[in-house]
Order: sequence, then structure tokens, then C-alpha cells
Amino acid sequence: MSSLQALVKGSSSASVLEKALSGERFDFDDGVALMRSRDMYLVGLVADIIRRKCVGDTVTFAVSYNLNYTNLCAARCSICAFYKPYSRDFSDPGAYTLGIGEALAQVGEAVSLGTTEVHMAGGLNPELPLEYYEQLFREVKARWPWVTLKALSPAEIHFISGVTGNTVREVLKRLKSAGLDGTTGGGAEIFDERIRDEISTGPKCTGEEWLSVAEEAHRLGIPGNSTMLYGHVEGAEHRVDHILRLREAQDRAPGFLSFIPLKYSPEKTELYLSGRVTGPTSSLDDLRVVAVSRLLLAGSINNIALYWVSLGKQVTQTALTYGGNDLVGTAFSEKVFRATGREETASTEELAQMIRETGRTPAQRDTFYRILKYL
Repeated sequence: MSSLQALVKGSSSASVLEKALSGERFDFDDGVALMRSRDMYLVGLVADIIRRKCVGDTVTFAVSYNLNYTNLCAARCSICAFYKPYSRDFSDPGAYTLGIGEALAQVGEAVSLGTTEVHMAGGLNPELPLEYYEQLFREVKARWPWVTLKALSPAEIHFISGVTGNTVREVLKRLKSAGLDGTTGGGAEIFDERIRDEISTGPKCTGEEWLSVAEEAHRLGIPGNSTMLYGHVEGAEHRVDHILRLREAQDRAPGFLSFIPLKYSPEKTELYLSGRVTGPTSSLDDLRVVAVSRLLLAGSINNIALYWVSLGKQVTQTALTYGGNDLVGTAFSEKVFRATGREETASTEELAQMIRETGRTPAQRDTFYRILKYL
């Protein structure tokens, strides 16, 4: 018996970890058991072994620029410090919506920084017509055809469909024709209806609607990322349910390029100010979520991406040994997490050095996880 087998045999999570090592797919009970396991070092060790089998020892990231085109939002989510409430009768002095020229100027800045991917996301602004997005996408592609437009989450696309009277499919087809290369993973939060109702409000889509939009995009040849916002009012069972719903959607209509577990940053949000959440989750919980995500999604969504802006750089480095294999991107000009007080920044060399220090090989990739160069 190997030392690893001996460790697993002696664990309270032995039966579940043995399933992982033999390549069996986890079910809901397996996931909940690991989310509640006290043997987190061992869970992380097995997750790292599975990571190596799935994607090897290269750690990737994109040179990306975050373009937040508006912070006006018709939803009033208690988890968000970025948005300004939309109203026809009241204008918040901090509210903004970028004109086409202003947005293009930001993309120009992104290109000057070596960006290959523009990550475009914003609030649910009912005053923006579908033509706004179409014109912006077309002009970006006309000026910088090599830049990948990873733009709009399923939640935004669902909202645009509702306010413009177009079907989701028609919105996606028009945006793809205008230059959309892929969708972002925002707005997924937690799919469980009760938890979602506590942290989110209409007109943001339901969890099932989010999944439906993502699957429609995949069927049209538009890939995207998947996310989960954890560390607020959800429990272990809600996390596992969320991840398994993503896995089922990937089975039905493959197209998720990665899974990004997003740590909730509570400062300045309504949920925090009301006392319903008293602070961020522990680093141990962060590692738990990464490791269990790797084990639940192995063979389905193989890129487990670590958003260092929300995790912090030191926890991110450790999470690379708990199943993570990607650092998302440089996230130049990130504003959503910054609205909660986080001021994390990083250059490509800093991210590469973080990876080297873990003994892994850093590489710059494109949006679709194709290696552009090793660093």
C-alpha cells in the first residue's frame, strides 16, 4: 500500500477520496461530505493529483482588461457595492454610462498595455438599446480585430432580451455577428432559489434562466466562463448544488471554458452593512471550495480558475496546490471588487512569479485556453 493510499484509508472521507482517485464521478452527497470534511489537507492533496491528470503542471492567465461600461443597475443586489440604483427620476452623482467613444478610448488603453482580451461587464441599465452593444463591438473589431471580446454575462444578456423585446437567441446571434467572441461568467451567484432571493433582486434572472442563456450561447458557438459567488449566506449544500448544475449544463451543451469560484468581498455591501454577513470567509474555506470544485468538475470543466483579485495573492498561490490551474487574467482597470475596498493589482511578471514560486510553469493564454507563450 502506498503512503497516499494509507493516508486516504485513514481519512474520515476515505470512500469519497477513493472514488476521486479511481476516476469515478462525484454525486451530491460526495460533494457535501467533502465541503464539510475536516481532512482539508488530504482533500487538497487529492484535488492536486486530479488537477495534474486533467491539465498538467502549466498555470495560465490572459492579459485582460476589464471594461465596466455602466454602473447603473435596475437590480438592487445586497451583495454588490459597485452598482448605482437606476431610476428615471433620480440620478446618483456617482452613476455613469460610457459613450461609445469613451468605451473605445478604454479599449485603446487596453491595447497599449498588451491586452489580448477585453472583459466587458456592467449593470442592468434599461436605457441601453441592443444597438449600443452592436455598435461598440463592431467598432472594437474594426480597429483591433485581434482583440477578443469576452463580453456580457448570461444575466446581462437575459436582461437585454427582456428590455429590447428580442429573444435570447436573437440577442446572441446579433451580438455574435457584431463581434462577440465569448460571454463572461458573472451574475451566476448561487443558483438555489431561496438563497438567490436573499442576495439578489429582480430583474436579475433566476439561476435556471442563467443556465438557459449560457446553454443557448454554447449551442450558437459562443463559449464562456462559469462562476459561483460563495462566502455570504449559502451553505455547503448550496455550493455543491450550484457546481453540479453547471456540470449538468456542460453535459447538455458544452461551452464552459472554466469555473471560477468567486470569494464574496463583503465590505460596503448592503449584506455586510445590515449585519447579515460579518466578514469574508476564511482562507481555509477558500481552499476547500477550490479543492472540492476540482473534484466535482473533473472531466467536465477542467480549468479551475483562481481570481486573485478576490482571493488575494498569497491564498491564490496556495490554492494552486489545491486544484487550481489558472489565474484568470491581469484584470487591468477592475472596478467591481475595487468598489468594496480591494485594491489588488498585478503585472504579467508578478503573476508569472507567483506561479514560479509554486514550482509550476507560467504561460500566457488566449481567451480559449490556447497557450500564446511560456513565461
